Amino acid sequence: MVVFNGMLKIKICEAVNLKPTPWSLRHAVGPRPQTFLLDPYIALNVDDFRIGQTSTKQKTNSPAWNDEFVTDVSNGRKIEMAVFHDAPIGYDDFVANCTIQFEDLLQNGSRHFEDWTTEQILKSK
Repeated sequence: MVVFNGMLKIKICEAVNLKPTPWSLRHAVGPRPQTFLLDPYIALNVDDFRIGQTSTKQKTNSPAWNDEFVTDVSNGRKIEMAVFHDAPIGYDDFVANCTIQFEDLLQNGSRHFEDWTTEQILKSK
């Protein structure tokens, strides 16, 4: 297994067409839950270590952050991003997640990688 050692710099730009989960709709009022807007943020982990969290964007299903995170990584195996709805009561609601293996990023031997995480990867569960 390939591991990553070095400085990791990640920029979280945006999410598009996030869908509320049935659980996040439990407090929705009105006849049209499909128009329910989320208060999303992204939690960023490398393996089991929290690297950071974006700010919460209010009432949007297509948030834009442009937040950068920089950290030193030792023996990193994967990057995990999880989208949550900042719930006003109780625990925040899981919306979607994405896991990227460092091995997949480093296969081409490049020291830099740039890509969009697509809707196919960032699916709601």
